[in-house]
Amino acid sequence: MYQALYRKYRPRSFDDVVGQQHITQTLKNQVSGDKLSHAYLFIGTRGTGKTTCAKILAKAVNCEHPVNGNPCNECPTCKGIDDGTIMDVVELDAASNNGVDNVRALRDEAIFTPAGAKKRVYIIDEVHMLSVPAFNALLKIMEEPPEHLMFILATTELKKVPATILSRCQRYSFRRIDAPIIAGRLSQVAQTEGLSLAPDAAALLGRLADGSMRDGLSLLDQVLGDGNITVDSVLSATGLAGNLRTAQLLQAVIAGNTSAALAQFGQIWQDGKDPAMLLGELAGLLRDILLMRAAPDRCEQLLSGNFDDETLREFTADLSPAQLLQMLETVQAAQDKLRDSRNQRMQVELCLIQLCDPTLSDSISGLRARIDRLETQLKNGVPAPITPKVSQSVPDLVLDPPPKVEDDRPPWEPLEPERPPLPEEPPLPPDPVPVPSAPAPAPASDDQWSQFITIAKQHLPAHATGLLYQCSGTFGANTLTISAPDFPYKQLTATPTMEKLRAAAAAFFGGHAQVEITGSAASAPRATRSLDELKQYDIVTFK
Repeated sequence: MYQALYRKYRPRSFDDVVGQQHITQTLKNQVSGDKLSHAYLFIGTRGTGKTTCAKILAKAVNCEHPVNGNPCNECPTCKGIDDGTIMDVVELDAASNNGVDNVRALRDEAIFTPAGAKKRVYIIDEVHMLSVPAFNALLKIMEEPPEHLMFILATTELKKVPATILSRCQRYSFRRIDAPIIAGRLSQVAQTEGLSLAPDAAALLGRLADGSMRDGLSLLDQVLGDGNITVDSVLSATGLAGNLRTAQLLQAVIAGNTSAALAQFGQIWQDGKDPAMLLGELAGLLRDILLMRAAPDRCEQLLSGNFDDETLREFTADLSPAQLLQMLETVQAAQDKLRDSRNQRMQVELCLIQLCDPTLSDSISGLRARIDRLETQLKNGVPAPITPKVSQSVPDLVLDPPPKVEDDRPPWEPLEPERPPLPEEPPLPPDPVPVPSAPAPAPASDDQWSQFITIAKQHLPAHATGLLYQCSGTFGANTLTISAPDFPYKQLTATPTMEKLRAAAAAFFGGHAQVEITGSAASAPRATRSLDELKQYDIVTFK
């Protein structure tokens, strides 16, 4: 019977685990030094080795002849744990056994000493799926466990595990496995299986695994075919060959060919492609191009793997980072609108039209992209459009004289007699020669007033500094006159505030300075009228 590769090549010792040496070495030291904890919590994404390390640890603590912290895999205990005949090592799936009754049964069994092993080990996978009562039932026995008991918990969502459980466990974080490490492991497995795996195909599978060794082995199992595995066979077997049509769609967008882009999308629509999936693939392609453009030396581990390197390099020469950011924002905005839209096809078409013609975007990123495109054209020697000059041969316009207004009065109305001209007023005496006086202080410019406010921030509290923005200032010789409305006037003329204003003015002028605060017209007191003045009016009566 054929066995899946991820089961066939599952690690059996800590040394076989790849990409998690920071955890396996610590566990080996604890086993060899007999410094084991009663509870462990393994955290990480899928396929990174959490359950595998839990089983290896369960074998290592019960192994009759451990080797440097690793299980020997030859003794009856190791073989019994591997084939499931040792009942003292129990593996539970919390996704399907998440009730309080399941945990209570586990708690009742845990108090018994192991029958065929040194320790009774409970491996609880996806522990975050337990209910709140189940966690409470598990807490008591984890708090005061018997000497023969060990818990190994595994989860992909740490935030769902209660803090009371976390505080009683040693936590180990399993990180995503790098794509080159996965590619190397897949090459070893392919060589052992007698397969021909091209290096570029192994690198593509490593990126598609997204940090999961189990997913990488499952993908290798999927693309076996006739034993000769290439990039084309990987794209064909994984269904990524259709991504080439997404790349062709992006080529039409870069060329600004709206009709070709819409025709390409129409064909994809007829083939039954989901619009949301198409926009997701387009966003992923733009992201990979941006990463390759921004960090060409260290982007291999960050690429999604949905497109080959040659395709990405062709696009990096045509798109700048500013254009890529603008296009990504446009696609993401279309994805948000697509969720609530009744006409998904129209939303994708509007997105493609906006991508083909960046002038339709009035966002900041769109303006940056247009400026970047113009700068690129100028660097490449493309001339800017020339504004046509107005011809000088246009004849002058001859305006007709205004029509004469006829007198439309009836004949029985006499003409008004002409009024005699008013006598000329005697000429006014010449103005006296002004006596020169000292120049009045000039109003402060915006820059001077802003500089003073900047210095005042160092002396005044925040609320007093905010009041200065409602005022205006006039600077003289070591003199500052502040014109303030009603409310700021009352606040700024307070004694503590005035002292701090004088200190700010002294810092501004570089020496002793005088500060004067005047109220605006709105804050001046209103004029009052006496009763005697009102008595002269007949409409006013007094009782």
